[in-house]
Amino acid sequence: MHGSQHPFLSHAFLSGLEKHQCLRERWGWESSPLSLYQGDELIAAAPAYIKTNSHGEFVFDHAWAHAYSRTGRNYYPKLVVAVPYTPVTGPRLMAMNTDAREKLILALEKKALEENLSSVHINFLPESEAFVLPDYWLKRCDVQFHWQNNSGWQSFDDFLSALNRKKRKNIQQERSQVAKAGVTLRCVSGLEASDEDVVAMYSFYCSTQLEKGNHPALTLEFFRYLSREMPESVVIFLADKNGETIAGAFCLRSDTTLYGRYWGASEIVPGLHFETCYYQGIEYCLRKGLTCFEPGAQGEHKIARGFMPVLTYSRHFMAEKAFADALRPWCDEEREHILNYRDQVIEHSPYRHVD
Repeated sequence: MHGSQHPFLSHAFLSGLEKHQCLRERWGWESSPLSLYQGDELIAAAPAYIKTNSHGEFVFDHAWAHAYSRTGRNYYPKLVVAVPYTPVTGPRLMAMNTDAREKLILALEKKALEENLSSVHINFLPESEAFVLPDYWLKRCDVQFHWQNNSGWQSFDDFLSALNRKKRKNIQQERSQVAKAGVTLRCVSGLEASDEDVVAMYSFYCSTQLEKGNHPALTLEFFRYLSREMPESVVIFLADKNGETIAGAFCLRSDTTLYGRYWGASEIVPGLHFETCYYQGIEYCLRKGLTCFEPGAQGEHKIARGFMPVLTYSRHFMAEKAFADALRPWCDEEREHILNYRDQVIEHSPYRHVD
């Protein structure tokens, strides 16, 4: 079935979230996957969750919730088709064929209407899926910054040579700062990571979440579980200084793409964030032949380091047609703003030549 190679859609990843207490109803997540069968054969499925808040989605609809409540109705619960806590584009409407996909879309609408859910939200679906839904589903888009090797670079120096002089010099200085501070970097897969490595990485994740004012939703056992059950998908970059691990970045990978997920540090070192989260990932992609590096949501500082804007998509079904009609102009204006922003960033590319 389409999407079976995507790490975040694997049964191991999604079931691990539930098994290790990362999804809790009191945090607003109730697993409610949708599956369609033809006889005994699974023909379509979608990872779906009933939500009682909008936390951990990265497609922001808080203004919608407030507007809905002002009409005297409840915006929550709603239905979200997504990978929890993961702003990564990937298949959402997994189906054997077009007919099965259309039935899946209708089943999502029916579920919302029958269970008194205000809406259905399909987040971070690929462009190929985003434009097959009916027009009455609202359209939204946003921008992330991805590194892509479309030029056949074989080394980090090849990548640097493609940047303009100012950006190239800045990256070289940042990497030099880390080295002069006595920090060394190492990369371990899930197969190679010791429990001490995993515990350190988890502590970094927790500290970053707490600094942002968030509760660390993922558990230590989930981190251990991923390294044990998906070892070839797990990639961890760890920074050591004076025999102590002081920072780390936790990633997952597919056959083509590295996905940066979590980062943290116990010591402030100039340039360490960029080295651990970006430059080590780029080097890994070049070394392993991966063509794309998605380091996570947001962050304009990524542009100067070779990450270019890529559109992300979401589609939204509102049970109340009048509310959808009121939101449609807002969505159109938002989309126009996003597209203009994307074009402006491309116009000021850090690369000497844009392919």
